[in-house]
Amino acid sequence: MVEILALSGGIGGAKLALGLDRTLPPGALAVVCNTGDDFQHLGFAISPDIDTVIYTLAGIANKETGWGRANETWTFMAALADLGGESWFQLGDADLALHVERTRRLASGETLSAITDVIRRRLEIGSEVVPMSDQPVRTRVQTSEGILPFQHYFVKRRCRPAVRGFEFDGVDMAQPAPRFAELLTSDRLKAVIICPSNPFISIDPILALPGLRQALRNNSAPVVAISPVINGKAVKGPTAKMMVELGLPVTTASIARHYGELIDVLVVDHSDDTELPATGAQILRTTTLMHSDADKLALAAEILACVETLQN
Repeated sequence: MVEILALSGGIGGAKLALGLDRTLPPGALAVVCNTGDDFQHLGFAISPDIDTVIYTLAGIANKETGWGRANETWTFMAALADLGGESWFQLGDADLALHVERTRRLASGETLSAITDVIRRRLEIGSEVVPMSDQPVRTRVQTSEGILPFQHYFVKRRCRPAVRGFEFDGVDMAQPAPRFAELLTSDRLKAVIICPSNPFISIDPILALPGLRQALRNNSAPVVAISPVINGKAVKGPTAKMMVELGLPVTTASIARHYGELIDVLVVDHSDDTELPATGAQILRTTTLMHSDADKLALAAEILACVETLQN
């Protein structure tokens, strides 16, 4: 029975998801993944954040990059480049099998939720992995070069254009995936954990789903967010660059303001002495950097212990 619902992007979220997965009893965790990064490429349906979480929980992720599979080979990409094909988005040979199978199943009429559940079971993952929605939502980045599809901004242009804002195309017509919606109304839920993913491009697409914020408020489970910023620096990815370009101070205080009254607890690294605004959230100070599996387990244990105190 699911007790903890985690909202996750890719690499940073997958790290905490692994700690939670290894700490909680089997079946007690569900990880809802951002699908705003999803796109069609070379005829395949690509779901980067879902795949990163799945590979991480299955123990087959490339630990050096945080994305893709370990011991990957690149014959397909080399042959594609020789033919003059698009090679800016790397698809490993083993990784490609997942995209082929997902695309085939989607074409046959299966939902992304059903496909993701089949894949995680085939890879013997005990925790549930759920897409945020079965309807397409696509993040577009408003930049100094115009509006760019997310992967074109993130991978093809390597985050070089200055960010002006974000759009989540299709979100108004989307709904939370059925399992996600079911979990949001569960009276067995002990906490919703917002992983230390990029708030703007990984978590905001999830929170932008119609009725999602209200559903979080309606459930009595506390919402716990982990700051992806420590002492003016982002733990991973372009979060700090985006904040500067959006005119926001690169501080944990900005993260606290961004989530505002939605969260009940903000988890902050113990070394971060930023003065935090009075949002009503309880502050948990601990080590939030996750370099090793032991770090992931330790942070998960600290968060779950905090959740238990909130239940009493």
